[in-house]
Amino acid sequence: ARTGMTYTATKCGVCFRPPSIVLIYKEDGQDKTRQRIMPVRNFSKFSDCSMAAEQLKNNPRHKTYLEGVSLRQLQKLYSLLKGHLGGESLAESLEKFRREETIDPEEDMNKLDDKELAKRKSIMDELFEKNRKKKDDPDFIYDIEVEFPQDEQLESCGWDVESGEEI
Repeated sequence: ARTGMTYTATKCGVCFRPPSIVLIYKEDGQDKTRQRIMPVRNFSKFSDCSMAAEQLKNNPRHKTYLEGVSLRQLQKLYSLLKGHLGGESLAESLEKFRREETIDPEEDMNKLDDKELAKRKSIMDELFEKNRKKKDDPDFIYDIEVEFPQDEQLESCGWDVESGEEI
């Protein structure tokens, strides 16, 4: 990539034959849409999708083009490719990825190792960013005031009852 050029990713996908990541992007200041095909080499059904995604995102040849593509998106594309190499259908691969990327609210995250915990945090961060209202959003409201009903029975918890013990 030439220095000083910035690119805006519009779509990113995977091609099974030949194995490659396909990026549809625009150069800033131009209306022309371009396509970049990044071949996937040395990748098998036993490969680590996270590591492959990081290597691609940090590859000097592709780095400036992939700035607007999240690491999670690249991991998803690699997991779809891995599923294909393992004989799974696209629907099976998508369902498997969806199950792995869903946060179970009942899961005790204190029992997870550092790698799994980092994965869960990354999923939550991405979900937060996706749902967050920004100033530019059409339905953004700066100061929301909510009236809570006062006539209902208030539920009490053990921790909010005053006790004689000093902390």
